[in-house]
Amino acid sequence: MRKVAPAQRPPWALAEDDFISRCTRCDACVEACPTLILVRGEGGFPSVDFSKGECSFCTECVTRCEPRALLRTDAHELPWALAARIGDACIAAAGVECRVCGESCPVGAIRFRPQLGGVSRPQLDVQTCTGCGACFAPCPTRAIAIESRLDTPMESEQ
Repeated sequence: MRKVAPAQRPPWALAEDDFISRCTRCDACVEACPTLILVRGEGGFPSVDFSKGECSFCTECVTRCEPRALLRTDAHELPWALAARIGDACIAAAGVECRVCGESCPVGAIRFRPQLGGVSRPQLDVQTCTGCGACFAPCPTRAIAIESRLDTPMESEQ
């Protein structure tokens, strides 16, 4: 049996089963999103579409969620367990200079290390990455994925 990953929910979403049982599909969070990345997804539930932009973690979606399917209980609580992953389609691996992901990253989680005899390649610091998705849409080859931190190797493992 093939398992399908659940849709990426808005920041501070409850665990999937709890989210589904509480969310009324009212679209209040979608309408509140200033960066327009929250969209009506499968079954009418809100999901994140990073091709539209990045999450600024403004908490507007949480504030507007009356059924409390999005719930921030602690100011230091992470919004989600996401991080970027730079894949093999990165054009720097083919010797083409590109730094758009690093230039787009608001927290500086993507740095470029010089390569002897080649162009600099991006290095992602997963500990610094917020999973905001700012690097996703600008990537010309869609080499970046935003996925669970549990599935993303740390910088030293790459």
